[in-house]
Amino acid sequence: MRGLMAAAFGGALLVSGGAGAQVVRTLPRDGASLQPPAPVPYGPGETLEYRVKLGAVTAGQGSMSVLGIDTVRGHAAYHVQLNIDGGVLFLQVHDTLQSWIDIHTLSSHRFRQDQKEVRYRRHRQLEFYWDEMRWERSDGKDSGTLASSEPLDDVSFVYFVRTLPLEPGRKYRFDRYFKEDGNPVILEVLRREKVKVPAGTFQTVVVRPIIQTDGLFSKGGEAEIYFTDDDRKLLVQMRSKVPLIGSLTLELRRFESGSPLADSWPRGAGSQDRLWP
Repeated sequence: MRGLMAAAFGGALLVSGGAGAQVVRTLPRDGASLQPPAPVPYGPGETLEYRVKLGAVTAGQGSMSVLGIDTVRGHAAYHVQLNIDGGVLFLQVHDTLQSWIDIHTLSSHRFRQDQKEVRYRRHRQLEFYWDEMRWERSDGKDSGTLASSEPLDDVSFVYFVRTLPLEPGRKYRFDRYFKEDGNPVILEVLRREKVKVPAGTFQTVVVRPIIQTDGLFSKGGEAEIYFTDDDRKLLVQMRSKVPLIGSLTLELRRFESGSPLADSWPRGAGSQDRLWP
C-alpha cells in the first residue's frame, strides 16, 4: 500500500465513474443475487467530500463515493471510489482508487489504482478469483495467491470497517488483505471524541489502523480515523504523519446520504426483477 496521500485510506482517496463502468438497475439473474444483500450503512448515491490539508495549508480536495451497482462476472457489486486531488508546490497528488464490493459477502471482486504522487506512479487493475484463490492483473503482467477467500483491498477495507461495532477499548485483527504481506491488519478503537469540521460538529469514535506495509497506516504513521458514533459511521476526519510533508488531514466538508440496498429490499422477497434506487 504505497503512495503518500492515497495511503490515508489504506491506499488512497470527483465523483465520476471509471472507464468501462456499467451501472445496472436490476440484479444479474443468478441464484446468489436473489438473496437479500448484507446490511450496510452505505448505498448508491452516498458521497462524502473532504478538504485536504498538508500541515496547516489547505492543499486540495478528496471524496468517497458509492457510484452504483455493477456486475462482475455475474455478481452484483457496489462500485465505490476514493479520490484525492491537490498538493503544494512540487508535492502534487492525483489519485483515484476504485473497488467492486460484493453486495452479499462484502468481499472485493476487483480493485483499480490510478495514482500519480510526486515521483510515484501506479496504474493497474486487479481481478480477484475467490474460488481459485488467486488474483491477477487485468493486463496479465502480474498474479499471485489470495491470502483470504474473502479478500479486501485498500478501498473495500474502509467500507468493511464501517460495518463493525466500534467500541472504545476493542482491538480487531483481520487477515483479509488480499496479499499476505499486508496481514494482519490491526484496528484499535481508541476513544470517543467530539470534532468540528467544515460539514459541522460530530460525535465520533476514533480508530487507529495498523497495516503491515509501508504507508500512513504503518505503525510509524500514527494514523487516526474519526467515524461518526452512530449507525452510519461516516468518515469525518483523518489525521496521519506523512514523509516529506509532515502531516496530512482530511476533514469532511459536505456529504449526501445514499440508499442502502437492504433497507429497500421487500421482506421475504428475492425478486430477480428488483429495481435499485
